[in-house]
Amino acid sequence: MSALHSADSFLLSLSRAFCSPLAVFIQIQGCVICLTLAIGWAFAAYVRKREINRIEDGIKGGNSFAFLCHDINELEHSNQVNLPRVSVVMPLKGFGEHNLHNWKSQITSLYGGPIEFLFVVESTEDPAYHAVSQLITEFKGDVDARVIVAGLSTTCSQKIHNQLVGVENMHKDSKYVLFLDDDVRFHPGSIGVLTTEMEKNPEIFIQTGYPLDLPSGTLGSYCIYEYHMPCSMGFATGGKTFFLWGGCMMMHADDFRHDNYGVVSGLRDGGYSDDMTLAAIAGAHKRLITSPPVAVFPHPIASDLTFSRYWNYLRKQTFVLESYISTVNWLMNRALFLTHFILSWGFVAPYFMAMVHVAAALQIYIKGYSYGETTCTSGGLLLAIWLAICTFTELLSMWNLTRIEVQLCNILSPEAPKLSLDYYNWSMIFVAMLVDNFLYPISAFWSHFSQTINWSGIRYNLKNGKIHKIERNKDKGPEFTDLGGKHLYGKKAATPKASLLGSLGRSLAHWHQPKKYDV
Repeated sequence: MSALHSADSFLLSLSRAFCSPLAVFIQIQGCVICLTLAIGWAFAAYVRKREINRIEDGIKGGNSFAFLCHDINELEHSNQVNLPRVSVVMPLKGFGEHNLHNWKSQITSLYGGPIEFLFVVESTEDPAYHAVSQLITEFKGDVDARVIVAGLSTTCSQKIHNQLVGVENMHKDSKYVLFLDDDVRFHPGSIGVLTTEMEKNPEIFIQTGYPLDLPSGTLGSYCIYEYHMPCSMGFATGGKTFFLWGGCMMMHADDFRHDNYGVVSGLRDGGYSDDMTLAAIAGAHKRLITSPPVAVFPHPIASDLTFSRYWNYLRKQTFVLESYISTVNWLMNRALFLTHFILSWGFVAPYFMAMVHVAAALQIYIKGYSYGETTCTSGGLLLAIWLAICTFTELLSMWNLTRIEVQLCNILSPEAPKLSLDYYNWSMIFVAMLVDNFLYPISAFWSHFSQTINWSGIRYNLKNGKIHKIERNKDKGPEFTDLGGKHLYGKKAATPKASLLGSLGRSLAHWHQPKKYDV
């Protein structure tokens, strides 16, 4: 058949164009990206699974507290009394549906040494202030916790300002400081594990972990999950890593007291991102960052997460590449920018080409074109089939890592509500992979040319990689945070009722907190 309809002719011509050497390279590149991610997630799953096996073997061997420590003798009183003091600093902003559960998981730690919890808010008008104050009252006498009002930041992001004010108020004898975000759920033994590793290796500069996202069912929540998953393999090394997550960072308290390596000045003087800034400092001074294999924490995402809030979150993530503390840091960020651009659109483009090949093949089958007119399209269809196989392999590996991390979290928090894979929608996850990778370069370019971002109702403007202008306007800012869906302003949120706090308190009441230490 020689006479083709114009639409059919265009489709076949496009399919032939996608059989050019460059197009074939792009499609093969997409397959390579899928397989690389699958291999990375398989290794991460191996590291996490090895830890599950260790805990299960310990329980079978008679150590009922293997989820807390390797050796049950570590729980002896003679060992517990020698544990170092830890100050936990939690910068807060807003109040949402998961905060109470998250805060409870953090303050009901089974760490046996002296520990204090410092909740730091911008002002008493923050909805978090009244909610956490009531929580502290409920645990009065069992937990050494207090709320600190930091005031408004003027030279850095509000989160960093809250963190530094928390450090200024920590106990004078604290050996370690642990920074935690308020949107993750901690395990009872997490602080003990982090502290033990710091004690074993004094060369560790920062210990970190990573969240396990719990999607709420919206496309935006699955985009968040998909966005975080590639980085998860960098935190599942079982030891040394170059990655750092600001939601969990344990450091030496003296590094802040004495501004070692410029950690305080680097954060305070124009700092936007705490983890990117500290990671850059660690790299510049060749300091060690580690991530224990059990440092994975459930991260529930707001049930009402809208796509616009996901977009603003993505903007915040790409905006960090515009902040830097040195020329080397700037060059690294530019390299990350370019790599993300190539890999993101290099991941999406093959799927568009595959759809064209499949559509062309269907037209050929329906219209009955001759073999000579369809040779190239047959080759394109083989590429599409190969991409489908690689995509299935990638999703299978992602599913397996998520399954193992869910299992690990359930073992590490045996009394917490059990997590499940049942509500993960893998069709939505595939769509989220395409959406997120398509939007990432657009967001990165937007961030690069705008040099401004709205973070929890505060607009930050960058100049030469540092914050140089901060604008606050409640009337023009968002009412909720991006992932947690937390109310940002007092007039938008009611103080939580005691009955709610009481019911949540009873669910974890058996977790015993060691005696309160006087400051």
